[in-house]
Amino acid sequence: MRRLTTTIATTVILLLTFAPSAFAFNDGRGFYGETNDLVITKVGFMLIIFFPLFILFGTLLQHHLEKRKDAHLAAAKRRATSGDWHGGW
Repeated sequence: MRRLTTTIATTVILLLTFAPSAFAFNDGRGFYGETNDLVITKVGFMLIIFFPLFILFGTLLQHHLEKRKDAHLAAAKRRATSGDWHGGW
């Protein structure tokens, strides 16, 4: 319980310490600068492109890993059913 209290107190102190500098940067406009409709549109298009590509590459990676797993299991099954006996007495 003491560790949790110390962690919460430290976090609150750090947040209160760094909050004023976060609001004072660049007149409150953020790290990019002034945003307009064109910037928002480009970010929206980047998101539209990013998420399908992320899903595509994640699916391809998962398919590749499943093929490796299936090949590994098939090889283990072939070794277990063959007459070769490795190890033991």
